[in-house]
Amino acid sequence: MNLRSLKYFCETVESGSISGAAEHLFVASTAISMQISRLENHLGGQLFDRSYRPMKLTTLGHFYYPRAKKLLCEIIELENETKGLATGKKGWLGIGFVRSTLFNILPNSIRGFKKECPDVQLNLVEALSDYQVSQLRESLIHVGISRFLGPYEEYKDLHYDVLFNEPFVAVLPSDHILAKRKSISVEELNDIPFISYPKDPYSNFSNDLLSIIETAGAVPSVNHEAIEIHTALALVSAGLGITIVGQCVSFRNTNDVVFVPINDLKVTSSIVVIKKHESENEFVEIFLKSLRSYLNSVGS
Repeated sequence: MNLRSLKYFCETVESGSISGAAEHLFVASTAISMQISRLENHLGGQLFDRSYRPMKLTTLGHFYYPRAKKLLCEIIELENETKGLATGKKGWLGIGFVRSTLFNILPNSIRGFKKECPDVQLNLVEALSDYQVSQLRESLIHVGISRFLGPYEEYKDLHYDVLFNEPFVAVLPSDHILAKRKSISVEELNDIPFISYPKDPYSNFSNDLLSIIETAGAVPSVNHEAIEIHTALALVSAGLGITIVGQCVSFRNTNDVVFVPINDLKVTSSIVVIKKHESENEFVEIFLKSLRSYLNSVGS
């Protein structure tokens, strides 16, 4: 299977016939027939039922076409973007981020960055803090926005910059008995059904947060473990329990949950930018400038 066979196959489907595809592609009909036959031999089945005039897609063809078309479009897009990079007309920036930054920090920072660099291709990679170090080293991302709870290891080959520290807030169903309170105490979380997150074998965030709550005087009853924060919020909305998140998540515009400060939980989490000491990407500092500009505008 090659790019030409994919292109000829998809064009034949869209044109309705081999002759139509040949006319659109300015090639001989025999060349298209040959490529489709080779593709069918490679796949081990017929893509077209040639007993019909015009010929029709077989069941295998109906399965193969949308996937082939998607792949072909992705290849063309990749080729165009790479040519743009090669000619210096475009650039790209890989940003790793934890999901909790999606609620206000990341969107506003990207908005400012795109005003300065509208042609730069952004590759946004959702990743827990525990995974961002390896992604930076492998150049899958150029900058990571992480969240740490308590002390964390700073690797010598990377640069760490704490953007801000923020308190935790409780997330309650809108009809919860504590939902109308201006603040609550840690003790009031005792034995309340709790939704922990993220459920990931390489992340200690959930266990560390529960330990902090227990040290502060409460033992929540963990009823559900969510893979990520959006799922945890949805489970709270469904009335299955409460959870605790960083304060920036409270910017989420919703009526199904409420965010209530915890007045005696003094531990905070740190939002940290991680990058290589000598980044090979010229757009890293432009993005960080936009990020800090947004944080300054909201007083973080």
